[in-house]
Parts: sequence; C-alpha cells; structure tokens
Amino acid sequence: MFAVDFSRRRAYMKRDYPEHPIIGVGAVIIQADRVLLVRRDTEPLRGEWSVPGGMLELGEKLRDGVRREVEEETGLSIETGEVLDVFDSIFTDTLGRTQYHYVLIDYLCRPVSGEARAGSDVSDVRWVSAEALPAMELRQSIEQLVRKALLRVKAPRGSDMTWHAPSVE
Repeated sequence: MFAVDFSRRRAYMKRDYPEHPIIGVGAVIIQADRVLLVRRDTEPLRGEWSVPGGMLELGEKLRDGVRREVEEETGLSIETGEVLDVFDSIFTDTLGRTQYHYVLIDYLCRPVSGEARAGSDVSDVRWVSAEALPAMELRQSIEQLVRKALLRVKAPRGSDMTWHAPSVE
C-alpha cells in the first residue's frame, strides 16, 4: 500500500498546452446590488479582473469545487445557486497552438460568512456595482455573465434578494 499526498495534486496538473480541456468552476457572488470581483495573479489572466474560481480537482463535485475556490481566493463561505453559464475559454500562442483550454461552469452564489480578502491566486478583491463595471475593463464574456447574474437577483433597493438554491448537488 502506498500513500498519496493529495494536498499537492494541483501542482502536477499541466495547465498550459494541455492534452485535454480543463474543467473550471466560477462563482458570481452577489450581495445586495454588488458583485465580488477578483484581480487574477496567475496566467492566463494575470492582472485582469474576473470572478472567483479555478480548476476542478480530481474526485471533486462541481459545487464543492466552487466553494473551495471561493474560500481559497476570497476567504468567503458561500451558498451556490443555479448554473448561470457554461462556456469555453481558449487561448492560443503566437504559433496558433492551444496554450490554455478551459470549459468553465459559472454559478450564481451569495456570501454566507467571512470578509472578502485577497487569498491564493488573486492580488485584490472588490465589491462592484453594475454602474462601475465598465471601469473594471472586464473581458466581454465576464461582464455579460456578471450582468446576467445581477438581473437574476434584481431586488428593490434595501431588500434582500430572493434566494433559491437547488437541493440537488
């Protein structure tokens, strides 16, 4: 019998020039009328604002991966709601080869506990209103995703949004 160090398993997964697409999970975290954005500190989006998320680990359920990534990147505990979108994120190098290929599954989420702070893989976190989104210079796909989430939970000012998390994992 042999032991496996699962705490280091991510270090061995090849992200650039992968043999297969990598499954990623993301969290569009809404609180009142604001969304939590993170500034990426790793490639392929280093320095850009995006939603919290990352690579699904082997043997991990999707919603568990979303919760783990959010806690690692922001310090927040969240409740995951519905799937907002599933899409490809493909980056090619100067020779036209696929350098990164992710299939991303983004969930509508809300914070349950904790204070947002920059953790692993991010250099900053910021709660942003819909009006402030253009100043964040988000990729078009991310801005569309965030606006979709904000419309889903639109509630009158000062009230809590109605929240219905699915019961199926």
